[in-house]
Amino acid sequence: MTASDPRPLVGEPVSLDLLNTRWVADGAPKDLLTDVEGLAVWLASTGLADRFPADAATLGHTLRAREALAVAVDSPGDPRGAALLNDVLDHGRIRATLTLEGPGEEAEFADPAWGPAWTAARDYLDLLRRAPDRVRACAHEACVLHFFDTSRNGTRRWCSMAVCGNRAKASRHYARTRDS
Repeated sequence: MTASDPRPLVGEPVSLDLLNTRWVADGAPKDLLTDVEGLAVWLASTGLADRFPADAATLGHTLRAREALAVAVDSPGDPRGAALLNDVLDHGRIRATLTLEGPGEEAEFADPAWGPAWTAARDYLDLLRRAPDRVRACAHEACVLHFFDTSRNGTRRWCSMAVCGNRAKASRHYARTRDS
């Protein structure tokens, strides 16, 4: 049985969910992917556990993809981010298929250990095609989480209104009452 996912924000698209395997709790940095057990938790959380192994090779490739995504997301114009992401993408491809339901696509990997890394990198490309301006970092200065803004008007600022948004509101309220 896989342990429960301790992260404060889950359920984002797989590329951002991979970035969110690092977070800050009580002022201390946390990292889910320090070992194979943490990888197993992340694979289960993202629905990838049935397709890919939770082993040392997969962990190494997944960490490589996380670093590539961090550069690509946090510094969109940096050519290093594109090069790092393309290096991950070189380890898989899409094969066109015909299914009973019609045309389809299937991801293929020479080494299945690259599957989660490639899937996350490919997902980021899909987000960029869909709405690159909706890939966001949380606006709270102490938060390192990322999200895909699905709000109607595209103005979401916080990874969670209940956590970071509330912290910001409380901080503003404290500053106003202190100044009075």
